[in-house]
Amino acid sequence: MNVGDERSKSLWMEVEVAPQARTLADNETADTVVIGSGITGLSTAYELAQHGHEVVVLDRGRIGWGMTARTTAHLASGSDDGFKKLIDARGVDAARQFYQSHATAIDHIERIQQREEIGCDFYRVDGFLFLGADSDPSELEDEYKAARQAGLMLEYADGVPLAGREETRCLRYPNQATFHPTKYLRGLAQAIQGRSGRLYANTAVLSVEETDDGVTVETEKGKRIRARHAVVATNSPIVPAAAIHSKQAPYRTYALAFSLARGALPNALYWDTQDPYHYVRLQRSGSGKDYVIVGGEDHKSGEADDGERRYGALERWARRIMPQLGDITHTWSGQVLEPVDYAAFTGRVPGKTNIFMHTGDSGQGITHGVIASLIIAEMIAGGSSAWTGLYDPERKTASSLASFIDENLSAVKKFAEYVAPGDVSSFEKIEPGQGAVVRHGGKKIAAYRDEQGVLVTHSAVCTHMGCQVEWNSLEGCWDCACHGSQFAPDGAVLNGPAVTPLAPEEVERPKERKSA
Repeated sequence: MNVGDERSKSLWMEVEVAPQARTLADNETADTVVIGSGITGLSTAYELAQHGHEVVVLDRGRIGWGMTARTTAHLASGSDDGFKKLIDARGVDAARQFYQSHATAIDHIERIQQREEIGCDFYRVDGFLFLGADSDPSELEDEYKAARQAGLMLEYADGVPLAGREETRCLRYPNQATFHPTKYLRGLAQAIQGRSGRLYANTAVLSVEETDDGVTVETEKGKRIRARHAVVATNSPIVPAAAIHSKQAPYRTYALAFSLARGALPNALYWDTQDPYHYVRLQRSGSGKDYVIVGGEDHKSGEADDGERRYGALERWARRIMPQLGDITHTWSGQVLEPVDYAAFTGRVPGKTNIFMHTGDSGQGITHGVIASLIIAEMIAGGSSAWTGLYDPERKTASSLASFIDENLSAVKKFAEYVAPGDVSSFEKIEPGQGAVVRHGGKKIAAYRDEQGVLVTHSAVCTHMGCQVEWNSLEGCWDCACHGSQFAPDGAVLNGPAVTPLAPEEVERPKERKSA
């Protein structure tokens, strides 16, 4: 996904993953077609190519520039939501499998970057969980006990090198890691192409259909790929999967990169216990300095349009505990899909035989994506994984009923908003470079005024399942809070599950406002 007019770019977007990738121009055949070229898609393509499969990878935008390029790339074997919550929802055995699978994913990345000689700044580091403001100290004790039950050999530590936290008791998670995600993807892309894999950028997929002997994938420009298997590795699945969409919710998260003198902060992962929590890591630069990447301030997608305020809050928090930070060098935001029972959905699309999917990464998209590649590649090869049940898309978890109801209330509210008033009362109130939903007669209109003052109008109804979209002024795009679809100001799809653009709506035009 290339969000809006790229108002924010991550540190990772300085690296082109596959600059020579072109648009699919002809019909093709393959053993497996992979839709999506982030960590899940390229990792899965790599695993299959290793087994001699002829693989084709498609992406609606640039290769590797989707949500993987908007992560902060923590490689952690702990649970993003905490092992206590995971055990309460799914039991100790599931928690053990969760830890084992994520630890295996980190080991697997380490082996691949060594085998393929990928220069991706891979480092083994410790992770530290410390108490956030107003957090109850019992949170650390509870998490310590739960993580030990899951098999993680963490221990207590006496403080972290952050202002005001030097002597505060915390938890130390050994054997975590960091790397540069797009450098790693670039290495995977080269390895896939070296094994006869084919990568196609700017090739949007409209449909994935199962046939008697495999699958047919149709692209926006009318080209088809016939294959034995398809893997849908989009952030939110573009295949019909209503049951999956109702079991996860899209959240937006924010990140800042600061410059920092080399050695001013020990290389580690740092998290606090606030809700939403903050997370910190280092990234080496070639200039002799480090980058400090800070993330947090999450909210439900489409339910807030105050990104600059959240950046400000994130910066204040970071400078309070790291007063040695230099200037901000990069700002970006990304979208994560939060599953109701704390693990991703990976395996066969419900009701299908030859179509596979992965979604629901929560805040651990990198390790979840690698786990997905191992599970799906094994399933395509005719085998099974010890983790298949944990991540099965068809699973039912009664203990997550409260979360299920809470997350789906947001979708119900967004459907109901279609009969409510608009964001502004008239098109004239929309400033250049901004968008708003306007009620016009009996319809809701997604209206955007470009920098020249020209008004662009579309239906405010998301083409996925009919929720109302909302304007995201930070990224310059339309967000759907129900299932995570995003659209450009001109209505084009930026991020699934939607595959068709917002419908154009002709309205009686007010006098166009000319820019100064």
